[in-house]
Amino acid sequence: MPDLATATILAALILAASIVSVEFGISVAVIEIGLGVVGASLFGLRPTPWIDFIGSFAGIVLTFLAGAEVDRTLLRREWKPALLIGGLSFLLPFVGVALFARLVAGWKMDQALIAGIALSTTSLAVVYAVLIETRLAATELGKILMAATFVTDFGTALALSVLFVQPTPSLALFIVVSIAIVGVMVAFERPFFARYGARVIEPEIKGAFLALFVLMWTADLAKSHAVLPAFLLGLAVADVFKRHPEEQRRFRIVSFAFLTPMFFLKGGLNVDVRQLAAGGWLLLGFLVVKIATKFIGVLPAARRYVQPYAVFTTLLMSTGLTFGTISSLYGLNAGIIDRQQFTILIGAVIGSAIVPTIIAQRWFAPPVHVLSADEMADAEDEEFEPRSR
Repeated sequence: MPDLATATILAALILAASIVSVEFGISVAVIEIGLGVVGASLFGLRPTPWIDFIGSFAGIVLTFLAGAEVDRTLLRREWKPALLIGGLSFLLPFVGVALFARLVAGWKMDQALIAGIALSTTSLAVVYAVLIETRLAATELGKILMAATFVTDFGTALALSVLFVQPTPSLALFIVVSIAIVGVMVAFERPFFARYGARVIEPEIKGAFLALFVLMWTADLAKSHAVLPAFLLGLAVADVFKRHPEEQRRFRIVSFAFLTPMFFLKGGLNVDVRQLAAGGWLLLGFLVVKIATKFIGVLPAARRYVQPYAVFTTLLMSTGLTFGTISSLYGLNAGIIDRQQFTILIGAVIGSAIVPTIIAQRWFAPPVHVLSADEMADAEDEEFEPRSR
């Protein structure tokens, strides 16, 4: 299919997802994933190189923005719930899914470990999108959730690195560059904003994009991924958005208007419904084990620290997308799992992004309704105007 035809269909799906999200009060991220599956099934759409590139960059931008939302003062004060919720959110699903893959599905040990890593994740992108849409990102609950999600994904990345990634000079370069990027951004953000800030040409956003591209480039050289350093970069410069809230608003507009939809649609496009049907029972088993072990690990801790929103928290911690896809793709490219196993894992990852999110928003969300576009604009105007005076 020609690129322009593909882009046109994707644009129509993006618009349809926004309309459905507003009408039914369901996260647009979930709708976009679902419509990606529909696009793959009905129109034969598949991720092209340009879709892969934009989608990958969008995931890094979302992760950066999520890191920038975390209140470092609150994180220092509430490190215990974030560490406990996030740690249990990784550990129990990793062990439970790996045992299920090995003992029930009959997968080899390396394949079972890939499955455990892929389904131990929590999707920072999905969690962040839901919190932004429901205006919970600025609340203490939202900040604890994002911090806990980071802990979970850090455990996932660490497990993948320790068990499978071979240390190389390129990996050392990636680590050094990541540290340097964070240091440079922190050191120069004040003078940069003083000289170039508040301009219609947006040098601030362009500078952040450059930093994220450098992280992605060096991560690619190291056969790694830039998600964790992107989150840490956002966390390091979080004070910038506090001092310049209008900049945060513009950054969100750029991301949620174009980049974010491509990220979530790409996830849906990776699903082959016919291959999923052949291993449907296994996909369902993986999904049930992931969500069940998330509840066993997270719910007791959530009841202690974020009651009365423990179930809502547990459901959002049960989502998965970015790291689950990365881990599955790593296993496929390294020859650890085959195409059928990859498809089943991707299906379970996508299912975990959709099912818990819908349940959380429809039945367990805190009493903050999903805003329409007009309400969002009015609320943001009220929020930013007093600070700019």
